[in-house]
Amino acid sequence: MEITEGRTIRTIAVASGKGGVGKTNITANLAIGLKRMNNNVMVFDADLGLSNIDVILNLATKYNIKHLFNGEKKLKDLIVEGPEGIQVLPASSGIQELTELDEFQRLRLIEEFESYDGDIDYLLIDTSSGISSNVAFFCMAAQEIIVVTSAEPTAMTDAYALIKVLFTKYQEKDFKVLVNSVKDEKEATDVFRRLSTAAEQFLSISLDYMGFIPLDSSVPKAVRQQRAVLDVYPECAASGSIMKISDRINCMENNNVKGTLQFFLGGLLKAKC
Repeated sequence: MEITEGRTIRTIAVASGKGGVGKTNITANLAIGLKRMNNNVMVFDADLGLSNIDVILNLATKYNIKHLFNGEKKLKDLIVEGPEGIQVLPASSGIQELTELDEFQRLRLIEEFESYDGDIDYLLIDTSSGISSNVAFFCMAAQEIIVVTSAEPTAMTDAYALIKVLFTKYQEKDFKVLVNSVKDEKEATDVFRRLSTAAEQFLSISLDYMGFIPLDSSVPKAVRQQRAVLDVYPECAASGSIMKISDRINCMENNNVKGTLQFFLGGLLKAKC
């Protein structure tokens, strides 16, 4: 695959060891936060068999990723506009065969992204939960990985399991940790400290702390309305934290930047799971 000079783009995989920690909701809100900072943002719902982003944001999607894989539509035909102008590439719902992409489907995805000429500054990849081959595939293709966890023991255990698999099997060493649904910063830093200590002791790698989002009743209210919390409750504590994390991402130097959307796709091609 030939790589050409192009626009700078940051590709960030948002992953979690288990479901129910708010990963998809966080991804959607971070996209809006980054959009408010004058970036062009696309969210790729990479939970390919269980579409969630479009549900959370109440988006009308005529086509989805299955129409790309069966050759009916091009990538540009799938994209829908979300809140505040973010772009969303929706997954399919209830299509079991898409939970494990084969080589043909990966190549098809690569070809479609290569031919896409839209303007993107950030590509946020909302992976499925757990440690499936699809999760590893998209995490290894992205330039950055944000692992979302909470204070629940199972969430921390599964977050560590995800980090361990990506390190031991794919030699990934750079992870950012975002702690969700905690009562305060002290609880968040305690969660991070426990994860970081385990990673240093057993894997000899250091984790980066991205920040936390507090337990806030506005978040489930927004979810029930199928709206982003930044949109409907911009002054709440959770929204404030999301904007801080968005700003941190936007200001952070990324030493792994590969330069163009095609470089991301080169990562997809090399990510053998």
